[in-house]
Amino acid sequence: MPIRPWRLVSTKSEKKWGLFQVRVDEVVMPSTGRCYSVYALDFAPWANIIAITPDDQVVLVRQYRHGIREITLELPGGVIDGRINPEVGARRELLEETGYDAQSWELVGRLHPNPAIQTNVCYTFLARNAYPATQQHLDELEEIEVVLKPIREIPRLLKEGVISHALIVAAFGIFFLRYPEYWRA
Repeated sequence: MPIRPWRLVSTKSEKKWGLFQVRVDEVVMPSTGRCYSVYALDFAPWANIIAITPDDQVVLVRQYRHGIREITLELPGGVIDGRINPEVGARRELLEETGYDAQSWELVGRLHPNPAIQTNVCYTFLARNAYPATQQHLDELEEIEVVLKPIREIPRLLKEGVISHALIVAAFGIFFLRYPEYWRA
C-alpha cells in the first residue's frame, strides 16, 4: 500500500519557548483510521553561509554551544526572519557574526534539519569574494571568534570531526557535490 500523508483534524500552537513554538496536531493515519496527537517544533528558517575570500579562505566561526557544552567550529549563520528573502537574512547573519560581506551570493541548497519534529528549512549560501566590511554586531548571548581556514583544509576538518555540527557538515557536503573543483582532499 502506498504511504499517504496523515489527515490533519486540528492544530493548535502551545507556548513559545525562545527560538521555537510547540505545535500540537490531531491527525488521522490513513492506514489505520486512528487519531493521534503529534507534536512539531515551529522554528523560523535558518541559513548557513560558506563565505570564501579571494585567496580561497573560508570564513568560519568558533563559538560556545550550550546544548553540548563545548566550543565548536562552524559556518556563520543562524535564524532568519521568515518574512524576508533568505539571501537577505543570510547576508545580515554573515555581517553581524563576522563583519564580512561578499561580492556575489548564490543559493547552494536547502535542507530540512529534522523533518520528524521540526517545521523549518535551513538554507546554505555561497558568498564569493568575501571581505571584511565592518565590526561584528553580536547578539547578547553570542561570543564569536572569526577563524579563516584554507578551503583545501575543510575536507580534513570534516573527516577528523573538528567540524561536527551536522547542519554544517551537510552544508559542506552539498557544496562539494555542487562545486567539486573546491574538493582538494
